[in-house]
Amino acid sequence: MSAYFIAQITIEDSIEYERYLDGFDKIFSKYNGEVLAVDDEPALLEGEFHHRRAVIIQFPNEAELKRWYNSPEYQQLAEYRHRSARTDILLVHGND
Repeated sequence: MSAYFIAQITIEDSIEYERYLDGFDKIFSKYNGEVLAVDDEPALLEGEFHHRRAVIIQFPNEAELKRWYNSPEYQQLAEYRHRSARTDILLVHGND
């Protein structure tokens, strides 16, 4: 069953966040994920959205998503994101 990493992000320090982005592809390419969308102007259809950016990443399954997310190299890189942005992240299971 596919798994989706869905992040809602408000960048507060663009220079520090750029450090996160600079290292992202090198680490991410080692895992079986696919970045489906990065949108800095998502359209709100209902409810409330308290962020500025939305990101959707697909993985073949939850185990692979967690292998990437929990890897020491990604967690070290994520420190840049933690210092530079407010983020809410979901793991959503696909219907396949």
